[in-house]
Amino acid sequence: MVSTVCVIDDDTAVRRSLERLLRSAGFAVETFASARAFLDTDAVDAAGCIVLDVQMPTMSGLELQDWLNDLGAYHPPIIFISGHASVPATVHALKHGAEDFLEKPIEAEALFGAIRRALTRDRENRETLRERQAIYDCFDTLSAREREVLGHVIAGKLNKQIAGELGISEKTVKVHRGRLMEKMKVRSVAELVSQMYRIDVPAAASPDNSTLDR
Repeated sequence: MVSTVCVIDDDTAVRRSLERLLRSAGFAVETFASARAFLDTDAVDAAGCIVLDVQMPTMSGLELQDWLNDLGAYHPPIIFISGHASVPATVHALKHGAEDFLEKPIEAEALFGAIRRALTRDRENRETLRERQAIYDCFDTLSAREREVLGHVIAGKLNKQIAGELGISEKTVKVHRGRLMEKMKVRSVAELVSQMYRIDVPAAASPDNSTLDR
């Protein structure tokens, strides 16, 4: 799948110039005259990176960056471009996750390098998200009791200890443990712990025992 570079700039001449330049270097490009025009499409989901002007009417580049960050969902890396860069704007952009901040007139090689880095980071980020989602999907198949046992397993407790704390037999713990390992598609506790760390599931509090079918 070819990643698209989305160029957002209210200056028509700049948009056309960047589009020609990037296409000549082999990049797939889509251009937008405003932040709102970009948001009114599904381009944010398909974009590999965003080349974004800082100063635009209605919604500035920095405001768009903040809006995307506030969504809480993943968005592609942003490369800011500006003809009137200020130190506060640059600091704000980079502090809030921008890949780079380039001043106009933009040197072609500097832009190409920033875009290549951004596209690489986007691919890595999306792969990480896919892997995490696969773990979440497995986790969602666990029963309440299996999640409870899992919490004790990743805390490093032995089957005998888990049985004592949950008030169930050691044999039952082994059954739940085997099922949860199978559902999580892991072969070792170390692998299970690694998975839970990746989705921020701690050796967490257990649900009320009285509500569980033993």
